[in-house]
Amino acid sequence: MPHRAEPVPSSYRRYVALGDSLSEGVGDDPHPDGTERGWADRFAERLAAAHPGVRYANLAVRGRLIADVHDHQIAAALALQPDLVSLIIGGNDLTRPRFDVDHGLARIDEMHGALHAAGATVLTATLPDVALLAPAARLVGGRIARFNEGIREIATRRGSLLLDAERDEGLDDPRLWCNDRFHLSAHGHDRLATGMAATLGLPGAVRPDAIRSAPRTAWRRRQDELRWFRAFLLPWVGRRLTGRSSGDGRNPKRPGLEPVAVGWPLPRINDCD
Repeated sequence: MPHRAEPVPSSYRRYVALGDSLSEGVGDDPHPDGTERGWADRFAERLAAAHPGVRYANLAVRGRLIADVHDHQIAAALALQPDLVSLIIGGNDLTRPRFDVDHGLARIDEMHGALHAAGATVLTATLPDVALLAPAARLVGGRIARFNEGIREIATRRGSLLLDAERDEGLDDPRLWCNDRFHLSAHGHDRLATGMAATLGLPGAVRPDAIRSAPRTAWRRRQDELRWFRAFLLPWVGRRLTGRSSGDGRNPKRPGLEPVAVGWPLPRINDCD
């Protein structure tokens, strides 16, 4: 269930999204200009419907780490004087063997503190347990659980608004994820946007029900695992070994505050093919 740590303002004028591929929108249907829509764009539309005149910037870039957001995105966000910020980060760090969970959480805590000190309401979320979709994720399952406990503690102490995605049983549905199992599909982005709207208490926002798909046979599961291993896991490991990132050379898709067009054409809900 969404965690409401404190009363929220009655009106928002400037919303800024921070983070990595999740908040950039990777996996969602594209806008006409080719940029992915993503949960933050979908959430901004809901926000603009409830708070006319709100402007929205998105500084998230795929592949970014906690250190990247701490050292670069926070300063850029504060310069925009936001009154609402979404901060979800850590997925790329948790897959690195040498990641220090305590150090990462300390940096996230600093970011929450800086944003609150500037007068912003902060929206955040725990990371989902993807082990049910990607067995390899079980190797870092304990680390993810520990990280999420830290995020809950930070949100409670700092007064941030928390969507506890780790405890959302509906997120284990394969249709909410792209074929790479690392990124949300359009279904998943829409679900996260709806959950965030409910966390903020936007009018009419209700937590979505789970989308249940037909169970797979044991043979189908083995075939899917082998296909995923070859098509997605091996290339991902290769990038890690060579120090490359999917975000190399990329800039934020929406670096400045811009009006939100309520009623953008609704893209088809794809499956990331």
